[in-house]
Amino acid sequence: MTEPLPLAGRTILVTRPRRQSRPLADALRRLGASVVEAPAIEIEPPSDFRPLDEAIGRLATYDWVVFTSVNGVEAFFDRLSEVRPEALSSSPKLAAIGPATAESLRERGFEADVVPGKYVAEEVFRAIADRGALSGKRFLLPRADIAREALPELLKAAGAIVDAVVAYRTVRNDGEMRRASELVERGEVDMVTFTSASTARSFFARVDPRAVENGARAASIGPITSNALRELGVTPTVEAERFTTEGLVEAILRHYRRN
Repeated sequence: MTEPLPLAGRTILVTRPRRQSRPLADALRRLGASVVEAPAIEIEPPSDFRPLDEAIGRLATYDWVVFTSVNGVEAFFDRLSEVRPEALSSSPKLAAIGPATAESLRERGFEADVVPGKYVAEEVFRAIADRGALSGKRFLLPRADIAREALPELLKAAGAIVDAVVAYRTVRNDGEMRRASELVERGEVDMVTFTSASTARSFFARVDPRAVENGARAASIGPITSNALRELGVTPTVEAERFTTEGLVEAILRHYRRN
């Protein structure tokens, strides 16, 4: 008799933006889970393109461009192709926060010069600093409107000149969160996955944290997301050891095998 798949009978809610949710949702389905895709946020263009366009216009003056998300890569290169596609002919060094971001760069024909072993802003800083003195170096950070300030502050403290520009906005998806709230509060979800602090904040703007604490469990992709959950009154049951989609799936699988 064929053994049941390890996540059979579990319903897992994925809160990642729709255009990025497929790898996580598919991996969970292959393990037998019933997956509900309910994106807590959507990715939108910046309300004003001028700061990004101006940074692209002076791209040759930067020593480094640092990408802290796949969304940042996509938004930057989409805009670059529209306004000045020739600007990367003399490319600055590129840093990526993790393997997914590095792969997004690779798909556009660029190799990241730095990818840290741990996928958080502080480790990006350390990996870049290991390459040499930062004083006087110019950095461009294309990022979200609600990005953490840790990396710009560390770079500035080391004497770098930093331009952190909004390349995209994260917008709360209230319609999907109403649906997710109903499912969670009816006890129809076993686990909710969170892949960023912004998905956590958007989710719990609509969903009572007690509904998760008392029923569904929270699964976090890493410590930054876990800290955001705790600030919202939710203790994550699962935290990935590798801060990637694959690491999150592995952590969920370990949890259910133990329980």
